[in-house]
Amino acid sequence: MESIILKLPVLFFSVVVHEFSHGWAAWRRGDDTALRAGRLTLNPLAHVDPFGTVLLPMLCFFLNAPMFGWAKPVPVHAGRLKNPYSDMVRVSLAGPAANLGLALAAALLFKAATLASVLPADLRSTLRETLLFAVTLNLLLAVFNLLPVHPLDGSKILGGLLPRRWRETYFRHVPYGAIILVLLISSRSFGYVLSAPARWIMSAFTRVGLLG
Repeated sequence: MESIILKLPVLFFSVVVHEFSHGWAAWRRGDDTALRAGRLTLNPLAHVDPFGTVLLPMLCFFLNAPMFGWAKPVPVHAGRLKNPYSDMVRVSLAGPAANLGLALAAALLFKAATLASVLPADLRSTLRETLLFAVTLNLLLAVFNLLPVHPLDGSKILGGLLPRRWRETYFRHVPYGAIILVLLISSRSFGYVLSAPARWIMSAFTRVGLLG
């Protein structure tokens, strides 16, 4: 029970920052849809998705699976952006970039907790465990959301970067995106695809002394 008490707030904060970042980036580029919908806030109640934010994390806990989840997607109206395609790339990148930033911040705090010898050993151990989870979770969230499959951020990023003559062909997968995603998650190689980039970044953090 102590584990979920520590991990759930980290998960909630991480997915809320992810969605807030999308809304903030869209607002900066001219789309106030998230603001008018009351979603341009860090208040977690505005971003709760009944399944992704509540039920799935609880299932992960009771099934002893890695903690994972998501928040309710922030509404973005591409037509309100100054440059719909290029700005949509920026808006879509904002969420994964926020998770990478949170992972780096957690790694820096992990290093600080390691050096804080004045803290009781039990408290320091708990802080290190929680911050290491924050690093891992945010890296996985960033990598997962960068997959180029609808409705993930990566599909909008790739779609915005493709030449116009290829864009329409690529977006034909949109109606089948959820099915493709389920098939990917069910495949044996999915865990490696998701964890390999996260492990590489964590190795980089270790090499520079943040997670050592």
